[in-house]
Amino acid sequence: MGHRKKHAPRRGSLAYLPRKRAKKPVARIRFWPTINADTPRLLGFTSYKAGMTYVFTIEDRKRSPHFGKEVMRAATILETPPILVCGIRTYTKTPYGLQNITEAWMKDPPAILDRLLVLPENFNTEEMLEKVQQNLDQTTAIRVIIATQPSQTSLSKKKPEACEIQIGGGTIQQQLEYAKQLLGKTVTPEEVFKDGQYVDIGGITTGKGFQGPVKRWGVAILQHKGRKTKRGVATLGPWNPHHVTYSVPRAGQMGYHQRIEYNKRILKIGKDGKEVTVKGGYIRYGEVKGPYILIEGSVPGTEKRQIRLRYPARPPREIPETPPQVTYISLESPQGK
Repeated sequence: MGHRKKHAPRRGSLAYLPRKRAKKPVARIRFWPTINADTPRLLGFTSYKAGMTYVFTIEDRKRSPHFGKEVMRAATILETPPILVCGIRTYTKTPYGLQNITEAWMKDPPAILDRLLVLPENFNTEEMLEKVQQNLDQTTAIRVIIATQPSQTSLSKKKPEACEIQIGGGTIQQQLEYAKQLLGKTVTPEEVFKDGQYVDIGGITTGKGFQGPVKRWGVAILQHKGRKTKRGVATLGPWNPHHVTYSVPRAGQMGYHQRIEYNKRILKIGKDGKEVTVKGGYIRYGEVKGPYILIEGSVPGTEKRQIRLRYPARPPREIPETPPQVTYISLESPQGK
């Protein structure tokens, strides 16, 4: 019998290389989908992850073997205090990507924004909006600059986060009028999404620090009689090429990476967080005070982390027409109190 070469599957995915720490604890959304709607609307929202529980729902996907039956699902609670629309920013398309043309800010920004930005004495909003209108023929995208309101949640932080949310649907002129209406006002999640809708979720995963190849890539632990290393890779590659290639599992940063998860379903959008706060509050978070979104399944990141929601970039083909029927939400304490 001749010598048989040993073949083994490669360990770990190369899809997200390099596995390095995210720059900020807030996810970047690099793509906004185009939607077929006659009226303009915001294409996203922002929230804070409170924790997880389980719910019972009536299965409404027709192809499912459990169609019409009550099923148990894991669910994540995101607290969604209303977002404040502070500014409007317009973009034009260039060969090098989108380029900012101009922006307009609200008249009297709240004092809490001082924690985030160095604000001028007074914004000349009318003049700014006039400039936006003049450049409308070059404009290809309109986004609003929003600030979160963490003071309305159980979080101890007071400093708001700012991010951009694109406006989709309608014509550019309609989008500008819609943005002008929103300027200086707050927006609640039910004005953006509806029950049963699918959304994409952006977040930064839970950080695990510097980890070895066994935990980071799932390589096999070598036999204990081996020389030198046990929790590493047996070979770092061939003699030629004369360096260690990027695809060899090495130790390094694990977790705290940016991830976008596609097509998470909204089970419920509620106004009173007491409906979903478990006994004793969520571990490391506390009570959910205001509006919330109940998402089917898990969400990347740890408690208190800011989670960004967006209209789906590639929605599923079959979407149930009616919102999901949630029959029970477990409020039992996760600590067994």
